[in-house]
Amino acid sequence: MAFVEQAHINDIGTVFRITVYDTTSTGGSVVADIIDANSLSIYFRRPDGTTFTRNATFTIDGTDGQIEYTTVDGDLNKAGHWGIQAYVSTPGGKWRTNVANFRVYENL
Repeated sequence: MAFVEQAHINDIGTVFRITVYDTTSTGGSVVADIIDANSLSIYFRRPDGTTFTRNATFTIDGTDGQIEYTTVDGDLNKAGHWGIQAYVSTPGGKWRTNVANFRVYENL
């Protein structure tokens, strides 16, 4: 996950960018070329365990393995530790990334 900014409750316009990797036969990983993807989603898990899904878009064109989502009003509605995971569906298969974690901070 490329998200390095701080997020706060009710932030709007925060970009979450995730790079999708493919495991090689030798146990390594390479950036996945997902240009043929027909479904891109990002799952969010709130601190209370509830989840929601947002449609994602390619950051460029999918050859770099990157997808992203920009938050809207109501997305980041709870302070605490969150989880995030990408889902990609292509004609060749369906994959999920590892779950990454980030924190949403309170406001005054």
